[in-house]
Amino acid sequence: MHLESIPVIETENYLLTEMKEIYAPEMFDFLGDRVTMKFLTPHPDKTVQEVAEGIKRSLKQFSMQSEIPWVIKEKHSRKIIGIFRLHKLSFWHSKTEMGVVISREYQKKGVMTELLPVILSYCFNDLRLNRVVGDIFAENEGSRKLLLAHGFREEGVLRQTDFDGEQYHDTVVFSILRNEYVNLS
Repeated sequence: MHLESIPVIETENYLLTEMKEIYAPEMFDFLGDRVTMKFLTPHPDKTVQEVAEGIKRSLKQFSMQSEIPWVIKEKHSRKIIGIFRLHKLSFWHSKTEMGVVISREYQKKGVMTELLPVILSYCFNDLRLNRVVGDIFAENEGSRKLLLAHGFREEGVLRQTDFDGEQYHDTVVFSILRNEYVNLS
């Protein structure tokens, strides 16, 4: 399989559209916010330029078919409220990992509850993948509940994988396989 372009994915309230460098200032609003990023990285982007460089890297990874980077837009306002990436994408191994950041004001509002079923359908039905992974900081209870509610299974804990300048954090690995997804449908 080879993707020529980043597809648009639509739900009732949200759009996943191609990540573009011109979105860097809007994305910096949440990617530079330490509270928003607390379960993802202890070192959020410090400048719009850092965000732009990250976008360039993601688009380069897309050209190499190892990532699909989207922005999440609220449909009615077209405001960018987050990002979603399928990264470590391998068509040979038929697997990917999910990465998501939702701006603080949209967290705990059901954004990923609405998007995840459509994303999983895209992964398993369109991309024909066999495995989708979500790794989260152990303290991220909201993501744990979301993944379990959508059929993911906890595989294990990677101990003290990330250091935030003060303490180490464990990462919990979750996955869902094609046959598990099909049996849920």
